[in-house]
Amino acid sequence: MSKVLYIKANAKPEGTSRTFTVADSFIEEYKKNHPDDEVTTLDLSKEEINFLSPEDIQTVFGPKNEESKKHPILKYAYQFLEADKYVVAAPFWNLGLPAILKAYIDYICITGITFKYTENGPVGLCQGKKAVHIVSRGGHYMEGPATGFEMGDRYLRILFGFLGIYDFSTIAIEGVDVIGADVTGIVNKAKKSAADLATTF
Repeated sequence: MSKVLYIKANAKPEGTSRTFTVADSFIEEYKKNHPDDEVTTLDLSKEEINFLSPEDIQTVFGPKNEESKKHPILKYAYQFLEADKYVVAAPFWNLGLPAILKAYIDYICITGITFKYTENGPVGLCQGKKAVHIVSRGGHYMEGPATGFEMGDRYLRILFGFLGIYDFSTIAIEGVDVIGADVTGIVNKAKKSAADLATTF
């Protein structure tokens, strides 16, 4: 049995996020194909996630033990470490990611839990795991002149690699805000890609 952590990073009301529409369909299809796996949904907008304070920094760099697994910040890093697969649903905002996802990343990138320092530099402790990022974008950033402006998926891919996760896929719903775009068709095409990936993920 695999543990799947479904991370949702969008404060939009239920049913209005194209990212979540495709991500939720991915999860549904995944459950059909992997009925014995455990899927945990983590909606960041419903969690008590804040920017790190000076006191929080001390905790992040403090001791890691059985008691620390219950800490309101460190618990997220332990939860992340215990998962085998990650589904990150986060739209493309301001050329990057929603701020709450970056705040969450600061919660999970904890030395001694998800990575460690060695004489040869940092080493990720989440080896052998896999991830998929599902993202909607108003324009086209996968190819063409705007590719250099895409810093959300690129950041996640590098960050997950830093933690030891190199099996990283992306499902992009692109061009949904372009005037005249067939939004329904774009979303349905992405849902088809999600269904295909969910069978082998």
